[in-house]
Amino acid sequence: MELHGPPVQPAYGLQGPQGVPIATQPGVPGNAWMPAPVVPQNCPPGLEYLTQIDQILIHQQVELLEVLTGFETNNKYEIKNALGQRVFFAAEENDCCTRTFCGPARSFVMTIIDNMGREVIRLHRPFRCSSCFCPCCLQELEVQSPPGTTVGYVVQNWHPCLPKFTVQNERKEGVLKISGPCILCSCCADVNFEVKSLDECQAVGRISKQWSGFVKEAFTDADNFGIQFPMDLDVKIKAVLLGACFLIDFMFFEQQKNND
Repeated sequence: MELHGPPVQPAYGLQGPQGVPIATQPGVPGNAWMPAPVVPQNCPPGLEYLTQIDQILIHQQVELLEVLTGFETNNKYEIKNALGQRVFFAAEENDCCTRTFCGPARSFVMTIIDNMGREVIRLHRPFRCSSCFCPCCLQELEVQSPPGTTVGYVVQNWHPCLPKFTVQNERKEGVLKISGPCILCSCCADVNFEVKSLDECQAVGRISKQWSGFVKEAFTDADNFGIQFPMDLDVKIKAVLLGACFLIDFMFFEQQKNND
């Protein structure tokens, strides 16, 4: 399904976290930002962009230093709508020692900004065990919007062979479930994590790790993801699903590249 939005309105002179340039250039549709919609009532500032879309595309940026040296750098992502317009820009905040010694299991803070340069979402991932044989210390991600105000959590559920998660609201009440495949092979095909109702009887969306081609998959850890959800889903839960996508990337697909 194609989404049709208003004409692109470029933004200029913006900078993301830690001085990352996010300025757009005229005549370059791939760098254009999504026009700001009207802010509905009771919507956290910045999340109004999510009220008008039912899918998100996430493109991890290729870091030349990482490709040439093999040293892990902070991850950065462009977050776009179905028209290819930027919705947000995300950047990991971490130190070299944590990235080097903890690898994909590392704790992190992810800052997500909008086209006004505002930090609208902050993700906190504590260091946790990634082994399915240690059910007492499973993965968890906290989603804040605006920063300092928790809107939900993504909590890993123990299972001997399947990736399973619960999407929770700010009161840690279960809202949705996420279930992935037993074999997380992304060779020449997408890897789909189904977003389901709390009883897991109805599929309501999907988080997909998209196949990026042999060269990109073999030589970089820059992944592409897509998220689909109902248009009328609570905007806070949409933000939590965005956080779930980043957690899935670190848990399953950063590990694959480091093991190659």
